[in-house]
Amino acid sequence: MKRSFIAMAAALACAGAAHAQSSVQLTGLVDAYAGSMRMAGDASGKGVVGSGGMTTSWWGMKGQEDLGGGLKVDFQLTVFMRVDTGSPGRFDGDPYFSRDANVGLSGGFGTVRLGRGMAPNFLPTILTNPFGDSFTISPLVLHANVGTTAWGSANLTTPSDTGWSNQVVYTTPKFGGLQANVHYQFGEKGGDSGKKNIGVNAMYFGGPLSLVAFYERAQISNPVSLAVMPTKTDWMLGGTYNFEVAKLYATYGQAKVKDLDRKNSTYSLGLDVPVTSAGTIKAALARTKAEIGAVDSTRTTASLGYDHYLSKRTDVYTVLMHDRITDLKSGTSLIAGIRHRF
Repeated sequence: MKRSFIAMAAALACAGAAHAQSSVQLTGLVDAYAGSMRMAGDASGKGVVGSGGMTTSWWGMKGQEDLGGGLKVDFQLTVFMRVDTGSPGRFDGDPYFSRDANVGLSGGFGTVRLGRGMAPNFLPTILTNPFGDSFTISPLVLHANVGTTAWGSANLTTPSDTGWSNQVVYTTPKFGGLQANVHYQFGEKGGDSGKKNIGVNAMYFGGPLSLVAFYERAQISNPVSLAVMPTKTDWMLGGTYNFEVAKLYATYGQAKVKDLDRKNSTYSLGLDVPVTSAGTIKAALARTKAEIGAVDSTRTTASLGYDHYLSKRTDVYTVLMHDRITDLKSGTSLIAGIRHRF
């Protein structure tokens, strides 16, 4: 009897521990490159050692606890960094936890998350171009998010950064291969209490086919000032198809600022071709037409590169990029780099 009681108590203790399992993980990615960069309109090229050739470098912590009954809580606290200088953030003044600072509760209902995290545009954009989340040489990402001296931020198709602060995000359960996210960012300013950012994205993955879409209506700038801005809407449709011998990418989207009579239209095409068991050739092109009233200009950017995995966590790459803007001198860049995940 005594032995049976002890065995039963031990079993109950193990069951309780299973329902309270938790984990905390230190994780991140380091990406650095060297080469020559020259964007369209630049007077000359410049030699650089840069951070984030293929992926913006970051590090941080994430954790999860199993609450039992199908409920889980998780958190993410992650920091962008510049490996070339050792500085935190993507730029001076970027919030410290500018990549993620959030906590979420998940269950059969889906997930509800509070804090800073991805904007609706981010995942659909990086999933539908062969250079992923490169803010250095991905044509689609550059046209959406990265202004230059000749191509100002007003011409970018993303209205308010790739991450939003002060937001509530609801993620649906998966229905087959379909899942959606609904985003709401609070303005948190008394005089501008009616201003907010809202957005939604949806992603479908089924065998070789993937389809994505997003829509945003932004009135608040991110990530630093959270200032009120003219209402800007943007949307994009995209997809990929994996033929095994090659993977194809395509997107089309528009961004509008009605009060300023401004419209930007962007399409992109991409190709990823495995040439060895560890290496792929990547090619991508994006073209944006920026219209301000009766005046318009066009930007076309194309990249060709090779990415080779030395292990599951480490790869080396080299990329040639050409950038052209209407009536300006074009620019050509060439970089080579290494990326490591931990």
